[in-house]
Amino acid sequence: MAERLTLFADRRDAGRRLAEAVERFRELDPVVIALPRGGVPVGFEVARALAVPLDIVLVRKLGAPFNPEYGIGAVAEGGIRFVHSADIELIGLGSEELEEVVAREEAELERRQRAYRGERDPLAVEGRTVLLVDDGIATGGTAVAAGRSLKARGAARVVLAVPVAPPGTEERLAADFDEVVCLEQPHGFFGIGRFYADFGQLDDEEVIELLAAAREGREP
Repeated sequence: MAERLTLFADRRDAGRRLAEAVERFRELDPVVIALPRGGVPVGFEVARALAVPLDIVLVRKLGAPFNPEYGIGAVAEGGIRFVHSADIELIGLGSEELEEVVAREEAELERRQRAYRGERDPLAVEGRTVLLVDDGIATGGTAVAAGRSLKARGAARVVLAVPVAPPGTEERLAADFDEVVCLEQPHGFFGIGRFYADFGQLDDEEVIELLAAAREGREP
């Protein structure tokens, strides 16, 4: 097992540090869009530091049927689908099995839409610079799907901003984003959580509270 390398105390600590790296975008009047659940505390701190709005983009990883942690793509709100064709061929996943996985995750997207937004419309991103924030990147599939969703909604520029990712991520995702900002790309990358002292699971209530606090300009 790779040795643990703690880079951040928790997600909000990572967000405060990430905010310093994206401070240069303040003059563009951006919006911060976070990937739930783990990206929301990070995005909260970035949005607060830059004094800009915070919202979410709903995305779900598509996991292989035999191993849900093995990502074969992602779906995002707005009907966006991103799949790793080579991985699907490698594991011999048929079209019917793939559609079952997609249907299950799209149902979860709808549930989270109701839970996190209620009757509120998504934040308008048309013509805006978007800082797309998560707590880290592994394969990048969910981030790519999220970026495509935001572009489909009219975002003028999508900048992916994350605290940690595998080496080479900025180059690997350069074609999918207008810019990629990553604080740390440590060697021996083996899961995002090992770089946080506290990487506890967030629940829906915590996400809802952070989004409400951002809208109301208060501490959660």
